[in-house]
Amino acid sequence: MFVRHLALHTFRSWYDVEIDLAAGCTVFLGPNGHGKTNLLEAVNYLATLSSHRVSSDQPLVQEGSEAARVTAIAVNAGRELRVDLELHAGRANRARLNQSPTRRPRDILGVVRSVLFAPEDLSLVKGDPGERRRFLDDLLVSRRPQLAATRSDYDRILRQRTALLKSLGGNRHRQPDPGALATLDVWDGHLAHTGSELLGARFSLVEELGPFVADSYAQIAPGSRPATIRYRTSLGEDLLAEAVNDKAALEEMFLDALRANRERELDRGVCLVGPHRDDLELQLGDQPAKGYASHGESWSFALSLRLGSFALLRSDGTDPVLLLDDVFAELDRKRRDALARHAATAEQVLITAAVEDDIPMTLDARVRAVHAEMSEVADNVRRRVSRVSDWSRSERV
Repeated sequence: MFVRHLALHTFRSWYDVEIDLAAGCTVFLGPNGHGKTNLLEAVNYLATLSSHRVSSDQPLVQEGSEAARVTAIAVNAGRELRVDLELHAGRANRARLNQSPTRRPRDILGVVRSVLFAPEDLSLVKGDPGERRRFLDDLLVSRRPQLAATRSDYDRILRQRTALLKSLGGNRHRQPDPGALATLDVWDGHLAHTGSELLGARFSLVEELGPFVADSYAQIAPGSRPATIRYRTSLGEDLLAEAVNDKAALEEMFLDALRANRERELDRGVCLVGPHRDDLELQLGDQPAKGYASHGESWSFALSLRLGSFALLRSDGTDPVLLLDDVFAELDRKRRDALARHAATAEQVLITAAVEDDIPMTLDARVRAVHAEMSEVADNVRRRVSRVSDWSRSERV
């Protein structure tokens, strides 16, 4: 698939812009801070309903505006679909599909598919487990949009169960309220039911993703130690592997773990078992990547997680849009060329670069210049506005 047209209104630095795109590779070239990354962020937001840079929508809406709008026309197997998303800071977002309002914004998931690699992805290797859990869940939803509801339900149940644990834990010096404990049993059932579905999906995903990540890393960093990934769960990896294809057995295993940890959870007032406590283990050779990998190895591993995701989504039958944000600046020439070869196989690649020398000579791409300037956008109102224009690539030696 590819995005044929992208339009933004009061999204980040973009007051109003419309860009016609095509299949193949497009590079957005311009100084840092002029709005290149915002273009990729907008495309990826349509695919995931989240930003890779911020946890709320507030920074996405241009200051002084009530809402931001992102519109794209996506082409998949010759069929065009238009998707419009209106973002409201502090209020519910609204979406339209082919000009018709959707019941919920997540109903547009799957229209645009993308895989984004950005400098922030270094946290996948060096950061906390939450970063890696989010990576897995975003990829799950890209493959199976219906899991967005499961993910949302699990987060809601977890918050409510945690609140009950804190309430019960604060009264531990008194006789336990049988009614409150019975309520906790009910929440245990809800958590196990929803959590086991998320657990099974994550475990199966990692099993499928592993070979693609290993292959991507071998291509990006030839001669380095082999890269492997493994799902680590609070339920116990061996038991999970046995029950992953049996939903009822997995749910019962989850309930057993909750029962075994109830006293500890009441004492601490937190949920100690479930997908929210799990991690994606990254290894180079026999060592964990976190704490042992060099900066270059960490960067290559993070990139391989994204390229592996791209290859997995492609194996499902549809190429996602590959988004590469300022990635070449951190790679040596050999790794740049390897990534350029990867990019050449994608139906559409959108890339940002700050300087021309960061673009590999081997990359066959259309280059668009991005620049920002002060401009009048309304009567007596001037704003810093970013613009996109065609750019002629110079000869380089």
